[in-house]
Amino acid sequence: MPEDVLFKSESDRDRAEIASLLRRVADNLDAGEAITLTAGSESVTLEPPARPTFEVKAEREGPADGPGELSVEFELEWDETDEGGESDGALEIE
Repeated sequence: MPEDVLFKSESDRDRAEIASLLRRVADNLDAGEAITLTAGSESVTLEPPARPTFEVKAEREGPADGPGELSVEFELEWDETDEGGESDGALEIE
């Protein structure tokens, strides 16, 4: 299935700014509200269902024998016509 990127933003931010953005997403999810992403003139509003699939991934990219780039990705996923997926285990984040 082809991917259609609706919105993308990438910028260096300090940890407090990132935490504030993630907190805003968390607050909207908790309240059952839509999430609007805006950067410059680009904007998209998404309405996650009550039970979207939540994926967490930690990665190292780069050469196997040297330092690379580390990342952690948080992804909410759902079918546009579906109400969400099933849980496959308990996730904890410390």
